[in-house]
Amino acid sequence: MPPPEPTPLPALTRAEAELIGRYLEAADLLGRVNPGRPGDTYRALRATQALVGRAVELRDTLALMHRRGETELHADTLARALRVLDGERRTARVTPPPDCGS
Repeated sequence: MPPPEPTPLPALTRAEAELIGRYLEAADLLGRVNPGRPGDTYRALRATQALVGRAVELRDTLALMHRRGETELHADTLARALRVLDGERRTARVTPPPDCGS
């Protein structure tokens, strides 16, 4: 039996797709910096250095959308795209880990 078809991405404009990509890249980096997660300072430093560039790219993407007259974020569509791209797992690394009863 063939594996199930992956859930398709909703229809996005190029700018919306770039926004989602930049957002998830920044979330991945923030997850690597999260002081509540195990890791070393060098890894967190490298992630923080990269985060600066991703934040600029995210800002530029939103500024371009705004200049083009794309003034509304279509939250339902963008949320579906985030789910398809594993956004729930990727952004969960940004929050504190669950309490282990310590």
